[in-house]
Amino acid sequence: MRDTPRPQGTVGDIRPGPPQLRPGRALAHTTGASGSGSPHRSDSRPPQTPRGGRPSDPIGRPGTTPPVPGRPASFLFLGVLGVLGLPALLFALITWQVVTDGPLLRTDERVSRALIHPDRFSQLLADLGNVQVAVPVLLLVLVYVARRARGIGRDRWWLPPTAAALLMALVPALIAPLKELIDRPGTPAVPPGTGYYPSGHTATAAIAYGAATLLLLPWLRSTTTRRACAVLCTALVLGASYGLVRRGYHWPLDVVASWCLCVVLLASLWLLLARWPILGRRA
Repeated sequence: MRDTPRPQGTVGDIRPGPPQLRPGRALAHTTGASGSGSPHRSDSRPPQTPRGGRPSDPIGRPGTTPPVPGRPASFLFLGVLGVLGLPALLFALITWQVVTDGPLLRTDERVSRALIHPDRFSQLLADLGNVQVAVPVLLLVLVYVARRARGIGRDRWWLPPTAAALLMALVPALIAPLKELIDRPGTPAVPPGTGYYPSGHTATAAIAYGAATLLLLPWLRSTTTRRACAVLCTALVLGASYGLVRRGYHWPLDVVASWCLCVVLLASLWLLLARWPILGRRA
């Protein structure tokens, strides 16, 4: 049995100030002791409190709060809003300049005069935006994707091809009224007439090749193949756009306005397909 009396003040002793260092305290508990990661621990282990276990923030404060749940969703919403809103805003700005004969049209005419040079090559590029060329490419992709999805028993296999087909059908229904409403004259390289804004051939190429690419990408196995498909789609759309301006079929702003519309439409298709991610996964 221990005869040594217990030190006074260890039990039930409440002091108004912090505890004082007693002579018998281990040196490892003192500030700056060798191997001590904290003045309150004798080893380098992190404190057991959740606050101490969290990493410091960028300015060095320990125990910062974790990310707030739902913040990534907010960032995603802002990204979607930017993808849909900025092109729509740019299209509205260009349309306003065209309707009011604004100063942007002077630049548009100068650029057109510098680029117009009708030749065989520009005609071939412009033909990439023809319905007879672009739409069959999309139809082939629709059939391919539908057969693959149905062949492996995917649920709602018909949804992506149907959505892409409806988007393609929406192009003339959207472009034709705008042409009639804005009634912009053509370039000097085409017969006199109106209804050239926005470019229908550019929209046809962008939606046909863009929707085909969105449908194909999930079924391509390698990253290199997917990148090549995206690059080919971009090259076809840019080639058709350049050919239309080079041949003199459209003003540059006609083409840029169609780009803006098609970005909104293709982003909407991408968001729709993203709601059914299983449709794009391989078996």
